[in-house]
Amino acid sequence: MSVRPSQELRGAACAACSVAVYPADEACPRCGEAMSGIALSTSGTLWTWTVQRFAPKSPPFVAPEGGFEPFAVGYVELPEGVRVMAVLDVPDPASLRIGMPVRVRVAGGVPRAGADDQPAGTASGRNHG
Repeated sequence: MSVRPSQELRGAACAACSVAVYPADEACPRCGEAMSGIALSTSGTLWTWTVQRFAPKSPPFVAPEGGFEPFAVGYVELPEGVRVMAVLDVPDPASLRIGMPVRVRVAGGVPRAGADDQPAGTASGRNHG
């Protein structure tokens, strides 16, 4: 199985035991069998979240031109049972609620999520990740 960069959220599924994972992997973490690449759902539920209030280590983090600004990050649970860590594109983190529906997309190799009624990546002009 080859793992390639994509704008699509790609994971892997095990035919032997039905485990799904993200990011994609060649061997199942449960039974060790070979896994096949799959496209994961883009709609999910916010499982948990926090606000990143300090700049991540550099490298690999590169601060945006205007300097570091705090941003929300969380885990989105997808119907496949996979939890994906994503930058949360929301205008105000106070609007975030565990269990709220969100949409996930990949931008620059980084999963991003936004409220299900707002496409991910449109809440602010910032680009974290």
